[in-house]
This record gives sequence, C-alpha cells and structure tokens, in this order.
Amino acid sequence: MKHVKKFLFASTAIVATLALTACGGDKKADDKKSSGKDGDVTTLLMYQIGDKPENYDELMSIANKQIEEAINVKVDLQYIGWGDWDKKMSTIIASGENYDISFASNYVANAQKGAYADLTELAPKYAKDAYEQLDEAYIKGNTIDGKLYAFPVNGNVYGQQVLTFNKEYLDKYNLNIDDVKSYADAEKVLKEFHEKEPNIAPFAIGQSFQLSGDYDYPLGKEYPFAVKNDSKDGIKIINQYDDSEFVSNLELMHKWYEDKLIPTDASTNTTGYPLEGNTWFMREETQGPMDYGDTILSNAAGHPLVSKAITKPLKTTAQAQMANFVVSNVSKNKEKSVEFLGLLNSDPTLLNGLVWGVEGEAWEKVGDNRIKLLDGYKPNMHMAAWNTGNNMILYTQDTLPEEKIKERDESIKNAEVSPILGFNFNTAPVKTEITNIANVMNRYKASLNTGTVDPKETLPKLNKDLETAGWDKVQKEMQSQLDDFLKTSK
Repeated sequence: MKHVKKFLFASTAIVATLALTACGGDKKADDKKSSGKDGDVTTLLMYQIGDKPENYDELMSIANKQIEEAINVKVDLQYIGWGDWDKKMSTIIASGENYDISFASNYVANAQKGAYADLTELAPKYAKDAYEQLDEAYIKGNTIDGKLYAFPVNGNVYGQQVLTFNKEYLDKYNLNIDDVKSYADAEKVLKEFHEKEPNIAPFAIGQSFQLSGDYDYPLGKEYPFAVKNDSKDGIKIINQYDDSEFVSNLELMHKWYEDKLIPTDASTNTTGYPLEGNTWFMREETQGPMDYGDTILSNAAGHPLVSKAITKPLKTTAQAQMANFVVSNVSKNKEKSVEFLGLLNSDPTLLNGLVWGVEGEAWEKVGDNRIKLLDGYKPNMHMAAWNTGNNMILYTQDTLPEEKIKERDESIKNAEVSPILGFNFNTAPVKTEITNIANVMNRYKASLNTGTVDPKETLPKLNKDLETAGWDKVQKEMQSQLDDFLKTSK
C-alpha cells in the first residue's frame, strides 16, 4: 500500500482502519518524564507514534494489570503525532532525556550515534519467545555494524507493489484486468474506463507518487540510487532515472498524462484520493503477507478492491525497519524494557486486547485464534496493529478463509530476499552531496513521476544537475561501502 506512513494499516490482516494522525504528548510535568519504580513495580516510560485511542485509559488499565502480574512492570505510554514525531524525538535524544522505550526515530543514524541500547544479547535472553519468532530478515535488516539495536514488530516482512482497482467500476463496465502484470498492461483498461467515466481519475496519483520497479533503494525511493534485483551485471548502484526500464515507464506516464489518464494536477496534488471513495479507478499500493491479499485494503476502503502485482515480493531493509522499537541507551531499566517487549510480542491476550480493543465490547472469541467483531468495535477504540506488536499472534476475523492464512505463510517462505538486505549506508563522508542531491530531486521528481513533463526533455536536465550535485561521488562511496558489506555478509 502506497505511502507507508499514511496507510500503515496494511501491516496486519485484521484492522479496518488504522490511519495514524497527530496526537500530542500530554505529559503534565517534566518531572514525570522519567522511568522509575513505584514500590517494587518498575514503571517504563515509552514513546509511541500515532493516534492515541479514544479509550486509551481503559485499554492501558487492562493492559497494565496483565503486565504487572506477568513481569512486575507498568508502562507509561505516551503518544506523539506524526507531525511532531521527528522534531520531538530528536530533541529528547539530543538532550539525553531519560526514557526507556520508543518507536524508532531515524533508526540507523541514531543507533550509530549511540542513542539506542545494544540488544544483541538482551533480546534473545529477555525476549526469547518473541525473538525466536522473527524472520531472519528482521535480524539481518536491523543489524548495524554487527549489532542489533531494535526489536522489530513481526508484520509485513516483505512488500510488493500492486495496481489496485475499484471493483465496483470493474463490474459495472465489465472491465478485464486478468493480464495486468505491469504499468503498460493497464493502459487498455484505463482507456476503456476513461471513455465510460471521463470525470473520474483513471490512475489516481498525486505529488508524492513515485514509480516502482524491481529495485531496492539504499537511501529510499526518493533518491536516485538503486540496485536492480535481477541485474546480470552484479550488485551495482545505479541511477534508476538512467535505467532503460525505468525510463520506459516514465515515458509511459507522460503518455498517460497527455491522454488524460492521470489527473492534470497530479504533480501538485497533496491531498490524494481517499481509499474509501469512488473518485478513482486505479491506484498503486504496497501489500505484504499480513494483508491477506486484498482483505485488509478492502476492509479499509469499505468496498471490494482487486489488486494485480507489478513487482516481486521482496524482503528488504526498509521492510525490516518498518516498525522498530528501541531501548534508550540512557535507560536505567534496559533488561525490564526488553522483557516487556518480549511479553508484548508473545502474549496473545495482552496484544489482542490492545489491537482489537476491549474484549466483550469490541470483539469476542469464536475459536482458539478466531474472533467475531461486535458493534462496539470502532476505528479509534484500539491501537494500530502495524506498530504495536507481533502480527503472527493476532487473532483473525471469523470471516477470513483458512486458506488465506496458509497463503500468508507460503508467501513469506517464498518471498525473494533483496541482495542488499541489511546494508545501511553511512552518509557522513558525502553529507553535503546528499543534501544537494535531495534538493535536485525535489525540483524534478513530482513532475517526472506523474508524467507531467516529457522525460525525453527533462531527464537530461535532471542527470546534468545530479552530476553537478555530486552524484558520482556519492555513487562511488556507496558502491565501496556496499562491496565491503557484501564481502563480510557472505
């Protein structure tokens, strides 16, 4: 599902709507911003990103009783909204403020700076059951200079890009998407739809849209550095904007733009097209095993959706670092913190009560691992599954076919592993050049990716500006680090 931070509900197979929005930290006094002990009970201060549930007090009251009984710990969980997260966590870390656990902020950089505790030995010891359930990709993807600094949420260990279609329109106009396996394959059905509904967006994309392909991105998709996963020339850092496959798709986007298959305001549109609306026909999303095909996406939309994959399922560093919890290096309760993370990720009663809501009000069990939603189940009355805990121990709805669970497990086993899984580029030697390149990409990427400009005219300008910004120097440094990584990771 596209734009991970906006649609992260896809990381579990259970939640209808888990969109995360701002929620301010509501601490009453600075002197409470520290972990400590209340008698013999250890209180852990934990920072979480996202939207504080409306019934937060009830959820945490129930949870803390279970946690205290199990490990003699209580958790002071404080939410920080998306808009404030990076700034507030940067301040907390820079000031050396005492806290115990947090959702990871700029994981690699802060781990390298020493902000996070080394969990290499602590995790297997104090969170043994949960640790042993993690796919090896999670460990490899979060290991930095031989050490593990995060306890990841076991969720969508792989991701793949899909083109998602509004089934209502497919059925209404009897449109066929059986042969869609690439952007180009979708052109015929987009044109057919546009003839029927000229006022509805055929390919609903906006300013943040970026073309996909079978690449992995050492610095993220927004930068012009990629590794082609099926390259016959070895594992090389390339500029995807100079790769024939990617350029061909850029040219296709421009053709679609001129044919009005892409909205005319795509390069400036920051609001997007709501998943639940009927204002779009096709969109691009990211899916993983915990989405159970289109189950979660359809639940979130409130109507049936049908997706067709355009990239291979791939276990990447980005997926491995999607939802990390870290222990502060200044915490006085490191062992207890890891013990709590272990409990949260291995105790079904505790985790399901947080993610589904209050048992008996929001849901009820109808089998060992099956539940039925009740009228009290509301979107804002539970925690988000993708960034709370181990999705593999979450109960599934009684409406989910058993074969979907088997497909999930098979897909995880069969997913390809990125050739650069675990590679974390140290940008320090080329910090200035990275900044310059980011500025260049900010000028070009929206108009190019949305097809607003002609790539035949614009790409030469982009590549010339990238050269001036220092692309060659960054590529050389990145390739050198990658080569060293590959030698030591064999």
